[in-house]
Amino acid sequence: MELHILEHRVRVLSLARPGLWLYTHPLIKLLFLPRRSRCKFFSLTETPEDYTLMVDEEGFKELPPSEYLQVAEATWLVLNVSSHSGAATAVQAAGVTKIARSVITPLAEHHVSVLMLSTYQTDFILVREQDLSVVIHTLSQEFDIYREVGGEPVPVARDESSNGFPRAQHGPSPTVHPVQSPQNRFCVLTLDPETLPAIATTLIDVLFYSHRFPSDLLLTSSSGELWRMVRIGGQPLGFDECGIVAQIAGPLAAADISAYYISTFNFDHALVPEDGINSVIEVLQRRQEALSS
Repeated sequence: MELHILEHRVRVLSLARPGLWLYTHPLIKLLFLPRRSRCKFFSLTETPEDYTLMVDEEGFKELPPSEYLQVAEATWLVLNVSSHSGAATAVQAAGVTKIARSVITPLAEHHVSVLMLSTYQTDFILVREQDLSVVIHTLSQEFDIYREVGGEPVPVARDESSNGFPRAQHGPSPTVHPVQSPQNRFCVLTLDPETLPAIATTLIDVLFYSHRFPSDLLLTSSSGELWRMVRIGGQPLGFDECGIVAQIAGPLAAADISAYYISTFNFDHALVPEDGINSVIEVLQRRQEALSS
């Protein structure tokens, strides 16, 4: 398998809900007018508490500072796994489950904090720029690693020596974070960028005004599968704790349960198949009990 270190240097921000009006213009520009911005990596996630933005340096320049905007200190790099195994079949697990054992768990064991952003087509793993050397050392035995330079992949030399890096060690017991599953139902879908102008008005209304998606528009998928959310954390999680994603992704991978994982500024979220939500809660509760004992 291949691990690609993308060119983007990403900042993670929290936009308070009362301040959304102040950022209407730059958000519309980043979302719907990409040719008028040099931004190449942009994600916006709405939660009950706030809006989380993950945006590269060019996009970050579009967002003026204000009392409503909180910026995480670290700069994050974006990793992406390519398997070359062809399209996933209907029986293969999707999302973070595919990379739990090969990426998420090893990084947790080496005390690397990660953020996750699952999409319809792929999963992005965000690591702090300062942790990159540890990431490369940890994953180089499992992956051929490439770093994008000028849009082209350049091989990263495999380091056969230890280079002074300590082996994975058992650190302090991980914090056991509560999980809950609200009743919301989700559809995971992809949208051809060429069709974006046709539904821009609807999306702007959803984002800035009504906050309600029309029931008869766009909420379709090839499988018709619906997803439920598992929310991780009772208090804001912060960015320093390691192993939060692994606590969720590991047990789900062991049970071969698909999961799309979305980290936000304060909490983490996993989307799992609706028909398996009871099994998911049971698996995660058993994991919590094991960590607590």
